Amino acid sequence: MRTFKSVLCVLALCAVPAAYTSARPAARPAARPVDDQQQSADVLNQITDKIIAREAAEMTSFRQYSPLVETYIQNMKNDKANGWEPNGDTYFMGRSDLSKGVDVEPLTEEGNVRHGLKGNMKNVFSFGVQFLPAGFLQMIYLDTNGFDKSNYKFDYVRREFLGDIRCLVFDVTPAGKNTKNRFVGRIWVEDQGYTIVRFNGALAGGSRSHQYFHFDSWRTNSGPGGFWLPAFIYSEENNSAYNLVGSVSFKAQTRLWGYIMVESNAPINDSSVLNNDVSPLQAQRSWDRQAEDNVVDRLERLGLMAPVGSVDKSLETVVNNIEVGNNLDIQPEIRCRVLLTSTLESFSVGHTIIVSRGLLDVLPADEATFAAILSQEMAHIVLGHKVDTQFAFFDRVLLFDDKKTFEHFGFARTKEEDAAAQTKAAELLKGSIYADKLKTAELFMGELQSRAKEIPNLISPKLGNSVLAKPSVTATANANPTPNQIIAQPLGGRIKLDPWDDKLEMLKSKPVGNVAEREKMPFEVTPFMPYLTRETSGTPPQAINAQVKQDQDKKINQQDKPKK
Repeated sequence: MRTFKSVLCVLALCAVPAAYTSARPAARPAARPVDDQQQSADVLNQITDKIIAREAAEMTSFRQYSPLVETYIQNMKNDKANGWEPNGDTYFMGRSDLSKGVDVEPLTEEGNVRHGLKGNMKNVFSFGVQFLPAGFLQMIYLDTNGFDKSNYKFDYVRREFLGDIRCLVFDVTPAGKNTKNRFVGRIWVEDQGYTIVRFNGALAGGSRSHQYFHFDSWRTNSGPGGFWLPAFIYSEENNSAYNLVGSVSFKAQTRLWGYIMVESNAPINDSSVLNNDVSPLQAQRSWDRQAEDNVVDRLERLGLMAPVGSVDKSLETVVNNIEVGNNLDIQPEIRCRVLLTSTLESFSVGHTIIVSRGLLDVLPADEATFAAILSQEMAHIVLGHKVDTQFAFFDRVLLFDDKKTFEHFGFARTKEEDAAAQTKAAELLKGSIYADKLKTAELFMGELQSRAKEIPNLISPKLGNSVLAKPSVTATANANPTPNQIIAQPLGGRIKLDPWDDKLEMLKSKPVGNVAEREKMPFEVTPFMPYLTRETSGTPPQAINAQVKQDQDKKINQQDKPKK
């Protein structure tokens, strides 16, 4: 065991009475020598006791939540020329009631067959490897059965900052005879409440037929009240033996969000005007808008859509630039929102353009490429391709199970509508300030087309059409990237998600200088390295679990019933 003098020194300084900090009388007898080794051991015992108690409290607090859980897995192959690269993928999306364990209730019963999704909640591939959502969700827990000093040995390593959070770092290994299913690895413990905020390692006792994967699990202080909630998990295996003859190589990201039910903050339409009568056209527009608002509100209540924020405004600025360049006055005005899934898709619901977080993540840092994507949906709006007005009836957006979400909502366009929109989008781009700046957009579409076979689930949309099905720009042979140009980012390359309230922000990362070809990693899974901060104010909103959500939906449904 390493010496614990550095931590001992910090704690000792905090514990010294104020009277001892001033100069002591010369006649005072010298203190009896202290056994540093014993004192270090005592301090270590005190801290490990606090860590163990805090972890037990954290696991208890998790059980009140029912977050959305998304796991995206990329099978990897080792190419001699390019190194490790994607070779197939799998996607899971569902809600977990943590009070009942780590099972995930999918948002679709058998995968999104309507869009040709390859893979479902029990997808089997790569030498019979079976990836289950519960296996990845389990990684939010370090040990659910006996995380204490009788089962673990704690070795202090050092102090380290994770973002703004100062942490004590320990190596943790199983102790005693029963080491199966025990965690082996390293933990980071914030030094105020002694909460484990990160742990990196694997469970011991796996076999070739029942393997435990390595993982790096992060918690964020996203909500007030001292909560540190599971948010990000990265898992990776390279040529790990599986079954009798096979091996498995993959990278996976698991994200959790939607911990609370947040009231929609959409602006209230104040209709107090002098002329209160409406024409038939205005009545139809209002009915269409009601259908649009119902869908957007329901997606936000489900935790699938981010609340209105700065990212939406950035997208709306691009939309406005296209409108101005083409002398358009679109009414009602176009709004932009962000779907929180990693799948690459964009679609329009009435006059609301919805773009997935995953698509925003991988787009290059080029406004014209954003314009190329948004112009497609603007074209549908300009051409009058409307939302299904059945959603104007509130029961159509309330009375369905979560596991049928992706089946209940569908905003895919017909081939004829997409073809017309593609032509119109090219016209809109030609009339905009982005007309001569589309080289990067062409490169992006070319890269996406070349990678499509390796990432079929990433490009399989949940609610709309595939990005590949409606390009407003096409790849050209003359478009070649510069040596350091990143034409498609890895997943997680741009958007930061707060798992507590689902708010989004643009990442503020520093430039990385020269980028080697292998470091570009277009559309690939990469590790999480969040910048941890501490929430210091506010009142905890209501946690959402399965029962709370059911009660809220029931209450809303009763309110919407016509009174006799």
